[in-house]
Amino acid sequence: MYFKQITVNGLGCLSYIIGCPRAKVACVVDPKRDVQEYIDIARENGMKITHVFETHIHADHISGNQELRQRTGAAICYMEDSPVTFEHTVLHEGQVMDFGSARLEFIKTPGHTPHSMSIVVTDLSRSSEPWFVLTGDCLFVGDIGRPDLAGKELIDEQIHNLYHSLYNRLGALPASLEVFPAHGEGSLCGKGMSSKSSSTIGFEKVSNPMLTLTKEEFIRKMKQGFPERPKSFHHIIETNRTGVPLLDRCPVVTDMSPRQVKDLVDRGAVVLDTRDTAAFGGVHIPGSINIGFAKQTANWIGMVIDPSSELILVVTDTKAYQDMVVQLHRIGYDNIIGYLYGGIAAWQEEGYPIDQLWQISASRLHAKLEKGGGTYFYDVRTDGEWASGHIEGAHHLPLPQLLQNVPDIPKNEEVIVTCGVGYRGNIAASYLQSQGFAHVHSLAGGMAAWVNSGLPLVE
Repeated sequence: MYFKQITVNGLGCLSYIIGCPRAKVACVVDPKRDVQEYIDIARENGMKITHVFETHIHADHISGNQELRQRTGAAICYMEDSPVTFEHTVLHEGQVMDFGSARLEFIKTPGHTPHSMSIVVTDLSRSSEPWFVLTGDCLFVGDIGRPDLAGKELIDEQIHNLYHSLYNRLGALPASLEVFPAHGEGSLCGKGMSSKSSSTIGFEKVSNPMLTLTKEEFIRKMKQGFPERPKSFHHIIETNRTGVPLLDRCPVVTDMSPRQVKDLVDRGAVVLDTRDTAAFGGVHIPGSINIGFAKQTANWIGMVIDPSSELILVVTDTKAYQDMVVQLHRIGYDNIIGYLYGGIAAWQEEGYPIDQLWQISASRLHAKLEKGGGTYFYDVRTDGEWASGHIEGAHHLPLPQLLQNVPDIPKNEEVIVTCGVGYRGNIAASYLQSQGFAHVHSLAGGMAAWVNSGLPLVE
């Protein structure tokens, strides 16, 4: 049997290719949108991809199932009653399919979504006993799936379904069975996933804090809140439910002149500036959003920018443009018009309006706070980061909350924003600028710079 786990860094997505080189067949589970890697693996091992299995309708990334069907003819398969509207193959509880020496059994494990499934896998060339289980977004390593994505009206039902799936369905499987989930560290589909990408049923039953509770404790814990849902989640769910457009149909124009960019911006296009914080701070197109390349770039884009927006990118080179296009396509941002040819220098040479987002040093911020006065100072880090130490005089406003509810303060007042190292601070500051705040600054180097400068913290 052939088996390989494939990771999408940043989004925390895990997908799988399973097959049998001797039988020359393979299947893919929960594929990412850019599918060439699966095709290359199948070719290198003499296999043909005949099926695509989705453990559920995903909310955080666009599926590659349509791309694989178009390129390989593979059948797309969902558990029965899944509300997808395009042609697909229906799977049933307990159904078994063989791919040469690889045997897959499909079991219902609702809770993350009402129609989620897990896949128990056996390598018949080694044993007739199951080897591992693909748990989708039901069970993660060190965590479990969130039950709130189906809507508030179903939350109670989903919590009970999730408990049953975890404690009675998956919990009844052999303790030695390995666990391979659909997500790992970095995903917003759980709260505290481990950086390890696999585990066992037995280890999770004794070490996963969500699997050692009474039913009453589980229900109470599940109602205590979930990670903020990005703006992109609803769009991604609907796109995956109704059928993902093929990438060759996505409108992508590459290089654009400053005049073209200005005309589109004047008509409402959004400028996504991917440069580093210092470059963006020095000069940028007014109203643009600064989200550079980082571990969770795609998640932050999903928080800040509406998926239906027409996007124009400011990048350092064509490779950066191509890399960002891949990130955007993975989360369903397909209205990418192109990038500013010649960068900000070309924009400036045309004499078009520019803006700055001044970086303030730790020492200067300290002096300003000591002096007092009319400055609004926000720390956009998480609750845990804030509790570990923060700057006296700062207001705690985690970035997802700031993006949902802009502070109700005069827009002509000075605003300073900080985070861990400056990345999230610049996202917040650029977003506030785009909302009309005229005097916004970001702490250069964030809290790392403050601490390294020997300045005090409070808890």
